Amino acid sequence: MRILVADPVSAEGVKLLQQHFEVDIRHKLPPEELIRVIPAYDALVVRSETKVTKAVIDAAANLKVIGRAGVGVDNIDVEAATKRGIIVLNAPEGNTVAATEHTMAMMLALARNIPQAHATMKAGEWQRSKFMGVELRGKTLGILGLGRIGAGVAKRAMAMEMTVLAYDPFINADNAKALGVELVELDEVLAAADFLTLHLPLTPDTKGLLGQDAFKRMKRGVRIINCARGGIIDEAALAQALQDGTVAGAAIDVFEKEPVDPNNPLLGLNNVVLTPHLGASTAEAQVGVAVDVARGIIAALRGEPVTTAVNMAPIPPHVLEVIQPYFKVAEKMGCLAVHLADGRIGAVDVEYNGDISEVDTRLVTTAVIKGMLNPILQENVNYVNAPGIAKARGIKVKEIKSKETANFANLITVRVRTDKTVHMVAGTLFGKTEGRIVMIDGYRVDVDPQGWLLIGPHIDKPGMVGKVGTILGEHNINIAGMQVGRTEQAGTNIMVMAVESDIPTPVMLKIKAVDGILGAKLVNFNAG
Repeated sequence: MRILVADPVSAEGVKLLQQHFEVDIRHKLPPEELIRVIPAYDALVVRSETKVTKAVIDAAANLKVIGRAGVGVDNIDVEAATKRGIIVLNAPEGNTVAATEHTMAMMLALARNIPQAHATMKAGEWQRSKFMGVELRGKTLGILGLGRIGAGVAKRAMAMEMTVLAYDPFINADNAKALGVELVELDEVLAAADFLTLHLPLTPDTKGLLGQDAFKRMKRGVRIINCARGGIIDEAALAQALQDGTVAGAAIDVFEKEPVDPNNPLLGLNNVVLTPHLGASTAEAQVGVAVDVARGIIAALRGEPVTTAVNMAPIPPHVLEVIQPYFKVAEKMGCLAVHLADGRIGAVDVEYNGDISEVDTRLVTTAVIKGMLNPILQENVNYVNAPGIAKARGIKVKEIKSKETANFANLITVRVRTDKTVHMVAGTLFGKTEGRIVMIDGYRVDVDPQGWLLIGPHIDKPGMVGKVGTILGEHNINIAGMQVGRTEQAGTNIMVMAVESDIPTPVMLKIKAVDGILGAKLVNFNAG
């Protein structure tokens, strides 16, 4: 078999491939040349430079796998590859250590004022007394997000004799305990942390998570590190908190806008350490992603399971014909269910009613889990790794099947059980391909799962919908569709509004503050 390496990758990855297959290295191929040569290859390795378009894939008569030496696959037409049965894989774990160590470096630099002291030394000054630091030993580290990177930071922080508290509503408490980490609620982390580090994805729920209100709940003099995603911290609010002493210092690697705007308020502050998104920028990380993608390609060409595939595994054509139309709506149901859930998810039941119950639905269930986990995790969740990630986080997944059904020829019902609540979402197909969500927590709806959806349980009294609509109108947010109905709880209704744009965090706070609103949720079906 022959492999084409079309972009520069670490030599270690190339050497690994050469031990098993014939490898050609041809960088910077023009699109028309790539289309001309690709029929001769069984595998293609790229980074971000080469665009693997539908035209390339259509010409790839023998291609079996495309490997992306990195995380993002935006430069690959995954849909076209999937239709051709071509595996697309990436290297999601290759930069874990790099990001973990950069977090620790930022924390230490922040604690000891290293960048500021360095700058004065380079200017010919000697100011020992000006840069009094603090020790990490004996301090409480709060971690928001206990995935691979968050867990790595926790391990290193404990080695430095720090007490570690973590907030992650999507990880099992026993798993956290095994790490030696105490899992607590968000407010407790904010109130107790001397240092606070973020390892969350950017979602509608985490966008602006650390803003004015959050800073007021923190211990005065806290130090904040963000090497996760820009936008989780309200940068203007952070700048104000740094200036008034609420926050003693911050170390920031990621920003709302990158490259950073010259007018960013953080740039002019002396108690801030800034780096230009360097979390994954190490020589070892580049070796790691190259080796990881090489191993994935070797497995794929050998016909072995590929744990880093970002598209679905091959399934029998007669089964695919039945279940494929359900993938999208199942994923959107998972996305909606996780936004409804409060507390730590312990179990997910996926019930199939009708003819669909008579075929192998495991991949549809995987689509539900994929849709549920992708909005809340930094790591890439795909059809291959979703079940393993759910299991690792202590989430029990169960399928229930019955030929009997009412009102719909086929119905899929997802129930998410947490330590606090149980939420239900049901969906089906209209016609042969149009996926619709038809029930939310017992309330009959007809939702096209795309764009943004505002869900607002509320007390059943006049004027509730009008108040929310007025707030949206005042901020030029258009309502594309709306449904209202009674919930199973006496005296309450639920409003479901499809809106044509994102709802900024300050506007969501206004909606949640409306007297009678019982907890508004914004779902972005395009996220994850």
